[in-house]
Amino acid sequence: MKISIHSRTLLLLFLSQLLSFLASKACHFVDKQALLHFKHNIISDPSKLLHSWSVSSDCCSAWEGVACSSSGRVVNVSRSGLVSDNDFIVDTYMSGTLSPYIGNLSSLQLLDLSNLKDLKGTIPPELGKLSQLTHLFLDSNKLIGSIPTAFGNLFRLEKLFLGDNYISGAVPSSVIGSLRSLVEIGLSGNTLSGPIPTSVGKLVLLAKLDLHGNNISGSIPTSIRKLKSLMYLDLSENQISGRLPQSIGALSQLVLLYLNHNQITGSIPSSISGLNSLRFCQLSENKLRGTLPASLGQLPKIERLIFENNKFSGELPETIGHLATLTDIFFSNNHFTGKIPSSFGNLHNLQTLDLSRNRLSGQIPPQLAKLQRLDTLELSFNSLGLISIPTWFARLKLFRLLLAKTGIQGQLPSWLSSSSISILDLSSNALTGKLPHWIGNMSSLSFLNLSNNGFHASIPVEFKILSLLMDLDLHSNKFSGHMDSIFSKETQNPLGQFNSIDLSNNLFTGPIDEDIGERSTMTSIKSLVLSHNPLRGSIPKSLGKLSELQVLKLVHNGLSGRIQMEFADATKLATVLLSSNNLSGTIPKEVLNLKDLQEFDVSGNQLSGKIPPHKANFPVSAFADNPGLCGAPLPPCNHS
Repeated sequence: MKISIHSRTLLLLFLSQLLSFLASKACHFVDKQALLHFKHNIISDPSKLLHSWSVSSDCCSAWEGVACSSSGRVVNVSRSGLVSDNDFIVDTYMSGTLSPYIGNLSSLQLLDLSNLKDLKGTIPPELGKLSQLTHLFLDSNKLIGSIPTAFGNLFRLEKLFLGDNYISGAVPSSVIGSLRSLVEIGLSGNTLSGPIPTSVGKLVLLAKLDLHGNNISGSIPTSIRKLKSLMYLDLSENQISGRLPQSIGALSQLVLLYLNHNQITGSIPSSISGLNSLRFCQLSENKLRGTLPASLGQLPKIERLIFENNKFSGELPETIGHLATLTDIFFSNNHFTGKIPSSFGNLHNLQTLDLSRNRLSGQIPPQLAKLQRLDTLELSFNSLGLISIPTWFARLKLFRLLLAKTGIQGQLPSWLSSSSISILDLSSNALTGKLPHWIGNMSSLSFLNLSNNGFHASIPVEFKILSLLMDLDLHSNKFSGHMDSIFSKETQNPLGQFNSIDLSNNLFTGPIDEDIGERSTMTSIKSLVLSHNPLRGSIPKSLGKLSELQVLKLVHNGLSGRIQMEFADATKLATVLLSSNNLSGTIPKEVLNLKDLQEFDVSGNQLSGKIPPHKANFPVSAFADNPGLCGAPLPPCNHS
């Protein structure tokens, strides 16, 4: 009988595995007992990760997640909560505590109990006896207590991940200084405090240091300059203070530097030019100040510069225009002055330019028209004195254009009609005239903010064609007429259903359509603000059908009639403001006791009767100026 090549390969593979099994010794008694003690401490294992760990079977050959050496000593225990199963990742958990007997696995090299979500208690100091351990993964559990000082004995440890637990206390200097073999350390998402130990400089092999999301304080130690192999440094979301050390420029292999959400002061040192490998730099949400160093333009591989929400000042350096690899600039909410450098036009890979909320002035350089990969341009809240949006903007392929409060005057430029802009914010300018009929051609619009301008007249019927529009803000203009073109616009379900509408402080007239809550475009709306328009009429019952509605503001609309009990069907309502109308009747107890209701105001109406008992603590002012209302928090009702 002939055996195919494929069959022979399978046969040889089986025989080799069989011989390997026969040659290896059975699981060592001490190791087996240690693992059974671990299983004993697990009180819940819904996916049966430890089902095969039975007293009657061999831990080396029959237990899933356990690997042994030829001498029968356990070298690998891997029971992660993220399990690969037939090309799918199964996300599961185990509940229990870590057994100190794990410390008896004297040959253990890898221990992975990550992502089990519900391992509790402290980390046993006995783990410090695992002198052969190279990889320790205990992240994404509910472990408490401090990092055991006995970990200082793990001289062979290369990777240590304890992130996303509830570990507290200081990062022990003695431990850090002893782990000379460490390549990666991840302690993020805990409640660690105290400074970064200066002994970190002894970890000369370290490539990744992740301490983000703790309560670490103090300054960045200058000894960090010794970490010549460091590629990933994330100290974000801590309480780190002090200045950026000059020595940071020695980290020539660093690819990622995240220091955002700290209390770092001072300026960026000129030595930053030494970060030859840096691609991602995030320094946002600090207290950095001063001018940006010209040497910033000497980062040959940089892709993202995120410096927003600091106190940087002075002019933007022209040298930034040398950064050919740069894709994103986020410099918003600083104190930058002067003009936008024309050299920014050389940033051919730039996709995002956010310079909003600064003190920039002068002409926007026409050289930016060369940025054909730019999809987001945000210059809002700068004193640019634009007068009009430059016509060369039409040559850009923008997805987001945000120019709020930049001095734009006159009418909307007609080139917008042929643009593919999805997010457009021209609020707080001096735009005037009617909303043009060609607005319907802006078929990609999903977000439109034209608030705080001088628009007038009615909304054109072509507005209905904006089938992708989900967020609309037209407040504080002089729009008039009916709102039907807005509420009955087309959708591309589920796209194009409104998320928010603000039409307040205009001259829109009503009444509000009775079937507003049944319109397909309103199905997902969370915020509806129509205050300060002469709407008149009553409040439609169908508003109660808006199951996602959280905010409803109908203040000073000349509304009459009753507050409908059906409102209570909109169970997610958190804010209901109906003040300064002509509403009458009683307040439905079902509305006043909506479980998420936090803000409620019906003052200045003609309501009467007893205020229903309610759990929320609403002030007296929320019910004031309703002559017929009584009961807490107003004076008690008179039953005479």
